[in-house]
Amino acid sequence: MFSQFSIQQRPFRATTKGVRKGWSPGHNTQTDKHEHRSKLTMAFPSPSLSFAVLAMLVLLPSPSLSGDPDLLQDICVADLTSTVKVNGFACKATVTEDDFYFKGLATPGNTNNTYGSVVTSANVEKVPGLNTLGVSMSRIDYAPGSLNPPHTHPRATEMVFVLQGTLDVGFITTGNKLVAKTINAGDVFVFPRGLVHFQKNNGDAPATVISAFNSQLPGTQSLAMTLFAATPEVPNNVLTMAFQVGTKEVEKIKSRLAPKKS
Repeated sequence: MFSQFSIQQRPFRATTKGVRKGWSPGHNTQTDKHEHRSKLTMAFPSPSLSFAVLAMLVLLPSPSLSGDPDLLQDICVADLTSTVKVNGFACKATVTEDDFYFKGLATPGNTNNTYGSVVTSANVEKVPGLNTLGVSMSRIDYAPGSLNPPHTHPRATEMVFVLQGTLDVGFITTGNKLVAKTINAGDVFVFPRGLVHFQKNNGDAPATVISAFNSQLPGTQSLAMTLFAATPEVPNNVLTMAFQVGTKEVEKIKSRLAPKKS
C-alpha cells in the first residue's frame, strides 16, 4: 500500500573543493532538510491512520457469513423447554434421531382461512436438530384464488420451488420497485432477505410450493397483521395518517383481522 510513496533524496556529488554540485550563494540548507523529512514522513503513514484502516478491515462483514451464526460444534439440538435465553436455543443433553426428523411437509395444509393459503413450517421449533445449522424449510398450500399476503422474513432469504399449480409472485425493493413473475410447476423464485413479498394463486386449481431458508428460524412479519392486529393496538391516528383514510376504515380492517373468538 506504500508503493506510491518513496524517499526522494537530492543527488549529491562532492567536487574537488568539497562543495556540493548545484550549490549557489543563498541556497538554504535548512529548507532542504525540512523537505527531506516531509518526504520521509509521507512514506510511512501515521500510527493512527494505520490503526483506522486495520479496524475497518476487521469490522467489515465477511462475505461468507450466512443468515445465522456458524456453529461451533457438530450438533446442538435445541432444548425447546429450557428457560436459558440465548441467541437461538440451548443445547439438549440427550439427543435422538427424532430430533432430526419431521414428516409434516408430506401432508397438504388446511387452506380454510381468511386468505386461503397456509404455511407448514419445518424450522427449529419443529426440528430441534436444526439449531445452529442455519437452514429450514416450509410447505405452502394455496386454494384457487388465494393469497399469501405481503410479508417479510427478517432473518432469511427465501427460495420457493413450485410443486404444482401456477402462482403470481413478487417482491418490492427498498426503492419501491416491484419485481414480479408468473411461476409454474418446476420453477424456482427467490425473495431476498427482509424485502416485502407475496404469492397469489389466480388460477382455478390448487398450488403448492416448498420454501427453503438460510435460517433455522426465519421469522415472518405480515404487514396487515402487524399494523392492524398488533397487541397493544397501533393507534388509529397513526394508521389514518399513514394510509390517508378515515378512522372508520381503520376500525373496519381491524375488526376483520382480529383473532376469531373461540
